[in-house]
Parts: sequence; structure tokens; C-alpha cells
Amino acid sequence: MLNLDIQENISLRPYNTFGLEAKARFFVEIVSVQQLQLLLQKPDYQDIPKLILGGGSNMLLLNNFEGLVIKIDLKGKQVIKQTQEHVFVKVGAGEIWHQFVLWCIAQNYAGVENLSLIPGTVGAAPMQNIGAYGVEIKEVFYELEALNMETLQLETFDLNGCHFGYRESIFKHEAKGKYIITTVTFRLNKTPTFHINYGDIQKTLFDNNIQQVDIKAISDAVIQIRQSKLPNPAEIGNAGSFFKNPEIPLSHFEELKAKFPDIIGYPVTEKKVKVPAGWLIEQAGWKGFRDGQIGVHSRQALVLVNYGGGQGADIQALSQKIQTSVFEKYGINLSTEVNFV
Repeated sequence: MLNLDIQENISLRPYNTFGLEAKARFFVEIVSVQQLQLLLQKPDYQDIPKLILGGGSNMLLLNNFEGLVIKIDLKGKQVIKQTQEHVFVKVGAGEIWHQFVLWCIAQNYAGVENLSLIPGTVGAAPMQNIGAYGVEIKEVFYELEALNMETLQLETFDLNGCHFGYRESIFKHEAKGKYIITTVTFRLNKTPTFHINYGDIQKTLFDNNIQQVDIKAISDAVIQIRQSKLPNPAEIGNAGSFFKNPEIPLSHFEELKAKFPDIIGYPVTEKKVKVPAGWLIEQAGWKGFRDGQIGVHSRQALVLVNYGGGQGADIQALSQKIQTSVFEKYGINLSTEVNFV
């Protein structure tokens, strides 16, 4: 299918989980790599800004987009090989992440159950090295294919080539704006290794009277926890966690511990400690804050929300106020997970 339906002046409100109103000068949905290659060869669109759109769950629209929005809708799941221990599944970048997780659980393929209910698409997952409840994408990642926007050739990136870090990858730095991810291949486990010691998973399993732990029970517990803490974007506009959990030197953490005995921290290395951003924001007095149509969620201070009719610039301004107050109180810089567009 090579026909391109390029539309003009399209509202992006249905395509971002904040539910913000903004218009795209040009908009197109892509269902094949061939379509993508054809699109990028068109002279009319070569020299204008481009926004690659997945699930729209990790961006804050500040203005109308005066360029071309490319909605990636590449679908499909295929088992490409198996070993005694692993199943390798190649997945289209446009597949909904949570639907893929549920599919894996139905097939009894383990490794992504802790990542249930994370919004977004499969193609966006490695860009952020998404993670939750003690598991990150890099632990089940095998390789991905991405279209080089200049040469229009597909290139393969393996685990090392992606330069994964905490909510980081090469696609947020050196390769930013140069590639479009088309497929991701995961190395899933035939025999599960359970990760239930992070957050409230163990408690939730106990409360649910789970006698025999399996990947579905873990997924169900994660879904239950997330739904209890995080607002549904279909009901209240949000992009999930707005800020990253900062990693600070152990010496800084020890100084803070002396001053704020209740501060929470998790060792990352011998010399670094991760501090929950949500805790910092809550202690700085922002949890449940509301200013007109925007605010900070009442159950999870890490989530900024649009109650309806809010503006991206107002949410950005609120995020900057939060960053300033946390720095003034704790000397910690909060970085955003959300991309400003």
C-alpha cells in the first residue's frame, strides 16, 4: 500500500495523552516502510520540520506544529526464532505497548509483565528505555530496525548500539531526529524470572491471595497498582511520569539524610543514589496543587495533569516552578521525561 493521504491543518488533540489542542500543518499516517520511504522522497516535505508520532504519551505540545506530523502505524508480531531458553519476537513500531505485553502473557512469554499498562507504542519503548517496578526494556531487548531519514535505508541497532541508560538511548542524543524506528525485536524468556520486590507488587500479590505466582499474576498486580495511583489519560489528560527520578552522589544523599531523615533513596552504584522524584515534589508541597485547568495529581505528585482546556505552555511553566522549588529545598535538579514540542 503506497498511497499517501497527507492531510492539512489537523487537530492533534486525539493524538496526545495530555489532550492538548494544537494543529499540525501537515499530517500523515504510515502503515508500511515503503510508504515512509516514498514520503521522505517528496520534495514538498523534505525541508520542513517533522514530528514522529507514536502513542503521543510522552510529549507536551506547546504550539501548533508548522511542519509534517508522521503517525507511525506499523503493525505486526512475528516469532523469528527460538532457543531452549528464549523466544525472539519481532514487533511493528506502531503496536500499542500494553497490548503487546498482554499478548506476551497469553503466549506465556516472560520478561515484560512488570511493564504492564505503560502508555505508548512499541517503537517508543527503546527510545526511552522504558522501565517500571525493577525492570527496563534493555533486559529483554534484542535489536531494532530504523529507517535512516537521509539515506532511506533500514539499519539495525543491537543492544550495545542503542546506548541504553536510565530513560536514555542513542535516539535521544546522537541519533535524535535522524532515524525512525520501524520494528523492535525482543528476547523473551520461556522460563520466567520473577521481579516482585520492587514497589508494592509483593504486598498486592499477598492482598489478592495469590498462592502461585506467575507472569499474569504479576501483570495483574502491576495494573492494579498503576490504576490506583495514576490517572487514566482518557479521563484526565496526562503523560504519566513527568520527571525522571534523579541520581545524586552518595555524599549529597548523606548530607540530605542528616537534614531530612525521612528522605528515600535507592543505591544505584557504590557512589550514586536514586531519589524518587515524586517524593521530592510531594515534600516540596506540590501534590494535589491546582491552577485553573492544570495541576499536579492528587495521588501521584510525579504526574502533571490537564483537567480540560489547559495549555501546554501553562504545564511547562508549572513544571519549571516545581523544578525551582525542589532545587531550592534539596539542591537536586529534576529532569523531564516528557519531550516539549
